Amino acid sequence: MTSTITTEKNAPRSPIKVIIVGAGFGGLTAAVECHRLGLDVEIYEAFAELKVVVATQPATKGLEDAPVLNGHRGELHEIVFKYVRDELRIPIHLGKRITQYFENKDEAGIELETKEKVGLIHAQRSGLLTCWQDFLRLCYWGRWCPLKKARELVIGYEDKPKSSGYAIWRAWFPSIELARDHRTAQFCVDGDTFNGWIGPDVHFLFSTLKGGEYCSWVLTHKDTYDIEESWSLPGRVEDVLEVLADWDPVCRAIVEKTPSVVDWKLVYREPLPHWVSDGGRIALIGDAAHPFLPTSIQGASQAMEDGVIIAVCLEKAGKDRVKQSIRAYQDIRYERVKEVQKTGVNTGTVA
Repeated sequence: MTSTITTEKNAPRSPIKVIIVGAGFGGLTAAVECHRLGLDVEIYEAFAELKVVVATQPATKGLEDAPVLNGHRGELHEIVFKYVRDELRIPIHLGKRITQYFENKDEAGIELETKEKVGLIHAQRSGLLTCWQDFLRLCYWGRWCPLKKARELVIGYEDKPKSSGYAIWRAWFPSIELARDHRTAQFCVDGDTFNGWIGPDVHFLFSTLKGGEYCSWVLTHKDTYDIEESWSLPGRVEDVLEVLADWDPVCRAIVEKTPSVVDWKLVYREPLPHWVSDGGRIALIGDAAHPFLPTSIQGASQAMEDGVIIAVCLEKAGKDRVKQSIRAYQDIRYERVKEVQKTGVNTGTVA
């Protein structure tokens, strides 16, 4: 299946210059919509290459007829990324690490590791620049300095993450060994499957992907590490098996075949007071503005909504009202996102 995104009413190229920092779902969506509406847009991404890192789950019961791309989140991201880069030919600068954001009455933009400044000089007089932050990977918990600087510039202080009290072991690997085990072979022969086991303080979710060729699982557990430690640590299969000591033998069989696991800390942030800088030239979108706990299952969708709304606001307002358009984006999105963020916390306490 192919799709075509056309430029709205053959929109003329706008004098508004949009710089997107981060080629995540929010950044890519914003780029597509900016391009469609005739805005001049480019993306800067710190990573020199894209890698597949996280698996998605198949559609749940009741959504069988909905359009679903079942497979790896990284593969889905790659499809969007290639569309932006290869078909729309929007400039994407990979391997460009941002060291500073700047905004004053005469300038606004970003500074690269090479000391090169990207933006528009005399932005205040021309009214042509906006710049915002999205991020490709899940490093927004305060560990990545440039992102911290972007947030600090916008809100004026460092907001620190809080522990949810839980972490998640997660794994993704070829299911060939599971197919050879009579306890787990059933999951590998009938295409894509999804199964879940729920107990006190523990959720174990397992899925097979790509026709049963690959599998992934996640398992919540009580978190014992300090909040200041790394959000992602190597896990030990032995620890997972200990938690599952009295569980369904099928769960243990799955974990026994797992080559390696990652222990991923579940932390959250209180909603930011605002997403737009005082000068009205830098705005946060996606994870930079509102990181979600994975129990909400809403991070990517909300980032994409951000991307569309901010582009539409810019196009509707025009070059002389860039500041007003960015604040309109915040007004439209803020309360909705704040409510959706709560679902991640509430859902995480169900069991």
